[in-house]
Amino acid sequence: QVQLVESGGGLVQAGGSLRLSCAASGRTFRINAMGWFRQAPGKEREFVAAIRWSMPSTYYADSLKGRFTISRDDAKKTMYLQMTSLKPEDTAVYYCAGATGLVVSRLGYALTASYDQWGQGTQVTVSS
Repeated sequence: QVQLVESGGGLVQAGGSLRLSCAASGRTFRINAMGWFRQAPGKEREFVAAIRWSMPSTYYADSLKGRFTISRDDAKKTMYLQMTSLKPEDTAVYYCAGATGLVVSRLGYALTASYDQWGQGTQVTVSS
């Protein structure tokens, strides 16, 4: 089993920045990929970004590319999401996800079904 714990959420003004962290523990050797998803009130959970763990390729939602950057520190078993130029519509609960199975396509990284480990989420609120 893998445990994922997010941190770094909070309240920020529009145009500001935040960095989210996701610390993995437990059987982390099983992780093949990790991702960030977000869910706003009344909306479905949507893909934000993902990273392949062993050979760090990155994938982004097209609408967020350029403002958000995903990275990971293998030694710390921690994934990050640097968010810049934040907008009120970025307000959501941000979830960290881990995939212990193989993700075989770019599309697969964007699917919640590809991930079997989830954190509890961290709230990000962007005020206008």
